[in-house]
Amino acid sequence: MELSKRMDGIGYSPIRKLSPLADSAKSKGLKVYHLNIGQPDIQTPKCGLDALKDIGRTVLEYSPSEGLLSLRRKLSEYYAVYGMDYSPGEIIVTTGASEALLFLFLTCLDPGDEIITVEPTYANYLSFAAAAGVKVVPVAT
Repeated sequence: MELSKRMDGIGYSPIRKLSPLADSAKSKGLKVYHLNIGQPDIQTPKCGLDALKDIGRTVLEYSPSEGLLSLRRKLSEYYAVYGMDYSPGEIIVTTGASEALLFLFLTCLDPGDEIITVEPTYANYLSFAAAAGVKVVPVAT
């Protein structure tokens, strides 16, 4: 399969390249601390696991693309406590920061626009910028 030209400047995330090395070290009995991928390493609260077990549903359907309205309402209320006034219609729930950033790059920036990032930077900024045709201007810190 031939990939689009847009993929030429993207490449693999350096963070993802480390995962096989970590897996190899673990398979040799070495202790590996994952500081690279944002994977939770703390115990999930029992009340959360219990809520999932006791959900009482046999089908978990897809949620709306923008996230469940009940969650967006709660987020709106949460931010209001801190003086931030966002209606549920202004809130989009994503599966993580990478999805949110990609949405931002593709909806708010045009090809040729520039973004400023600090160095070292979050590697995904570079691939999202490449996909969106955006120029990255690094600033050393």
